[in-house]
Amino acid sequence: MNGQRTCHQETLVNISKQYKCDSVPPLLFSKLAYWQTNMFSICLNIVYRNNSHNFAKMKEEQKNNHKSPLRVLVFSASLRADSLNTRLAKLAAVVIERNGHKADVANMQEFDCPSYNQDADVDNIYPPGAEELRKRILANDAFIIASPEYNASMPGHLKNLIDWGSRFRPQPFNERHALLMSASPAMIGGNRGLWALRMPLEHLGADVYPNMFSLAMAHQAFTTEGKIADGTLANRFEANIIAFLNLVEAAKHYPLMKEAWVEYLGEKPDPVIDRVE
Repeated sequence: MNGQRTCHQETLVNISKQYKCDSVPPLLFSKLAYWQTNMFSICLNIVYRNNSHNFAKMKEEQKNNHKSPLRVLVFSASLRADSLNTRLAKLAAVVIERNGHKADVANMQEFDCPSYNQDADVDNIYPPGAEELRKRILANDAFIIASPEYNASMPGHLKNLIDWGSRFRPQPFNERHALLMSASPAMIGGNRGLWALRMPLEHLGADVYPNMFSLAMAHQAFTTEGKIADGTLANRFEANIIAFLNLVEAAKHYPLMKEAWVEYLGEKPDPVIDRVE
């Protein structure tokens, strides 16, 4: 009661200051104070109930998901049989498995598609490679691509695959976590290709991990067992994957807030140009 009386008194003071109505009869003050205080209590009650419901739901989701391992799709974007990037992708899968998660290892041949042609993009019929990519992305919590660099960019067949994948509704890249890596005999390690690869993935709503890994002089970088020979680089490679897994795990098991992704702010919705539903 004392707390309620104090709240009413503070409300009266606030009303008198706001409306400068010192000469208004006290009865009006009481009615205004009663209305304002009760509305404030109702609002607090609604917020409390909603937050309590959301918190309980979040705790239940955390309880159910806490011990489930992550599933991560890992594939090399190279079609070559003895690809350096395929070696790197396999090594990433080993790190994932060693840290208690599941690696879904694929190869680019499974996702290969004919060149994108809008005339062929009718009646929701897509190439088997694009269908397979969509299925595998949606079945996993995140994906890792080890991509070679072709002329300071990504391989054409990888961009073509992304273009086909973007045509699904809903398209599969949105809100998926991605980690990019590369291996190259060159001193730059294929890093320029990863910057080109980031753009379409982020444009489609993927959460691309900031730290990419590029292995330079890759033709000399692996041991006969398929590991990275340099200890410092090997530790950096593993630490980067673990940090990525921790981020994905936090997003999966401890969700707090989601952002809505839009293609262009202020643009009127148009099915012809929409990329995300």
